[in-house]
Amino acid sequence: MDRNDVRDVLNKPYSQELLARDVTRLAYVGTDGTPRAIPIAFAWNGSTIVMSTAKNSQKLAALRANPAVALTIDTEVHPPKILLVRGVAELDYVDGIPKEYLQMTSTYEMTAEQRVEWEAEVRSLYHDGMVRIVVTPTWAKLIDFESTLPSAVEELVRRREERRV
Repeated sequence: MDRNDVRDVLNKPYSQELLARDVTRLAYVGTDGTPRAIPIAFAWNGSTIVMSTAKNSQKLAALRANPAVALTIDTEVHPPKILLVRGVAELDYVDGIPKEYLQMTSTYEMTAEQRVEWEAEVRSLYHDGMVRIVVTPTWAKLIDFESTLPSAVEELVRRREERRV
């Protein structure tokens, strides 16, 4: 899939809705060779997906060893809207709290007072900085069950139509 195809998928209205959410599932291979899929907050900046983690996170060693990742962002309604993304993770060690980390929790339901308390807790916990996990999408697929389906289901629909002819 070339960059223009990826951009076309990510610019679709449903994709943009999903990219405005707060949580994705990040899949990667652990240092022991087994797969991991974790929920993690993220922010979309128009070209990359940015997640943040603690400098002592075990996923960092895994991502250094094998930076290939997959992400799933979806809804909890029927029919679901699902955005699948693949890319390569780049690690960016930063002092302080990345602006994306504070941005990516902007839709969480918190009162103004709770938000102030949460931010103070974050700043005290990550006083020595964080690591930004930056993923530039190299592949993307939107499944909306209206105009797009999972590949296997598309194949079954095609076969069914052939049988009817």
